[in-house]
Amino acid sequence: MQASLWNLVNTSVRPACVKRVVNPVLSVAQQRRYASSIDADVVVIGSGPGGYVAAIKAAQLGMKTVCVEKDPTLGGTCLNVGCIPSKSLLNNSHYYHMAHSGDLKDRGIVVENVKLDLDQLLQQKTNVVKALTSGIAGLFKKNKIEWVKGHGKITGKNQVSALTPDGSVGTTINTKNIVIATGSEVTPFPGIEVDEKQIVSSTGALSLNPVPKRLIVIGAGVIGLELGSVWQRLGSEVTAVEFMTSIGGAGIDGEVSKTLQKILGKQGLKFKLGTKVTGATKTGGEIKVSIEDAKDPSKKEELGCDVLLVCVGRRPYTNNLGLEDIGIERDEKGRIPVNNRFQTVIPNIYAIGDCIHGPMLAHKAEDEGIITVEGIAGGAVHIDYNCVPSVVYTHPEVGWVGKTEEDLKKEGIDYKVGKFPYLANSRAKTNMETDGFAKVLADSNTDKILGVHLVGPSAGELINEAVLAMEYGASAEDVARVCHAHPTCSEALREAHLAAYFGKPINF
Repeated sequence: MQASLWNLVNTSVRPACVKRVVNPVLSVAQQRRYASSIDADVVVIGSGPGGYVAAIKAAQLGMKTVCVEKDPTLGGTCLNVGCIPSKSLLNNSHYYHMAHSGDLKDRGIVVENVKLDLDQLLQQKTNVVKALTSGIAGLFKKNKIEWVKGHGKITGKNQVSALTPDGSVGTTINTKNIVIATGSEVTPFPGIEVDEKQIVSSTGALSLNPVPKRLIVIGAGVIGLELGSVWQRLGSEVTAVEFMTSIGGAGIDGEVSKTLQKILGKQGLKFKLGTKVTGATKTGGEIKVSIEDAKDPSKKEELGCDVLLVCVGRRPYTNNLGLEDIGIERDEKGRIPVNNRFQTVIPNIYAIGDCIHGPMLAHKAEDEGIITVEGIAGGAVHIDYNCVPSVVYTHPEVGWVGKTEEDLKKEGIDYKVGKFPYLANSRAKTNMETDGFAKVLADSNTDKILGVHLVGPSAGELINEAVLAMEYGASAEDVARVCHAHPTCSEALREAHLAAYFGKPINF
């Protein structure tokens, strides 16, 4: 989310770079095979968080809108096999863990013969997904958005074709504007084939049944930590193997990462950091995973597991969109270059979300979808990527926005730190959730808030207060002087701002 990462976004449109398309992409004979034809103001390719939000906003602004989606349900990866189902499992597995581990007993609640009904746990996840995807379909109907089923492919500067499963054209849409919101897909691991049964991606890890006795996770980033936490709580022995020497992925503050690793380690998760996976083989019902030290390849080891989860990131889903045919080149990572109005080199074709540069976050895609469409309608286009928050939904949660200490040291910025432990927060103490802290980074000279980092209860909710403060250019003193309800965990955030401004908190 650093500004330096967004130089590509801020480049100007260069129409001269567009390859001249002498002949239409489709022949006249092919065009005659169209089953139907539609005219629109905006066609959105993809119905994930960025796509469906862009479509709704376009319709609300009075544009005739069509959304092309290849999957049988709306919502994209996030709603179907990503954010939503994983949060269902995280929430409910935590309840099971509280009852099974004795945590409830410590609170005076005695529950005997606790059993896991995994089928019902998975069914509840499915019910939530179905309700939310159906809700988007309802919103499309309410806003008069036409959903065209099929794989969206750009077949002209003002034309999108919806391909059927056999690759033929089912529908063609003539349109003034095109918004590419195709999202991302799981990055494969070289040499390891995913079967979604024993060797699974994040998609298969949402439906494991039974609970694996031993689970190895390749990657200790956000997705690996969240899914690893789910199955560890449900009884699996989980080991996360990570090439980097820290957990949490890119953008996480170093101190927060170390604290989270310590907390998750106490919960039972095992980590092998600075370790490279070199291969995996199935032997009967067991999987043998070969690993070696990232710095010293002579140090090798073999680990055994029942299920292997490959969680090494995601890559833009930009294949077979017809981009090169109309002169839109992708970068070395398969992303679509855009300017600060999200225009590609063809001004009426836009791209947002995971398929462009930047963090692959659902809420980032949503904001881009809204402001892109507002820009099409003639409005201003603005987004501050330094104010886009990130959350890890483990227990405790992690939330952050803005610069890390590592960022500020690298950039040579003189900063001050304000910290407050949840151990000294009355609400956290009452709730028996005292792990973690709130940390505020502010400019030493101006007191402007540069970054906020939370590891502790409700971090995913609390971080939004920090986002709002930073969006309005607040100082640490500004937040420190705002009255917060007592007793709440938000007081820890206030105390951290007080510590950054004044040098000392009140209650620690």
